Amino acid sequence: MVEPGLQERVARLEGRVQDFGDRFDTLERRLDGFERRMDARFEGVDRRFQSIDQRFETVDRRFVVLDARLHALDDKLSKQFRWLVGGQVAVFLSVIGTLSAALFLR
Repeated sequence: MVEPGLQERVARLEGRVQDFGDRFDTLERRLDGFERRMDARFEGVDRRFQSIDQRFETVDRRFVVLDARLHALDDKLSKQFRWLVGGQVAVFLSVIGTLSAALFLR
């Protein structure tokens, strides 16, 4: 037969083990709650980053349009510069021609 002192000690140890089991269950529930809260926060952060990405995409599209407009303006100014230089060369040649004609026809 089992000694009465041994049964008490086994019962006390079983109580301690049960208490540890309850503590681990409580800890597991708390960690699950913490994990859910962290997941919710990270989802919120992900949504914020998505909205910021959309804003950057909008700004990028605006820069593309602005870049196209600047290229068109550059092409226009290049054409006008060519015409201006061409006109100046033509006037310079006509002045040289007029001066040389006046000099040699005397």
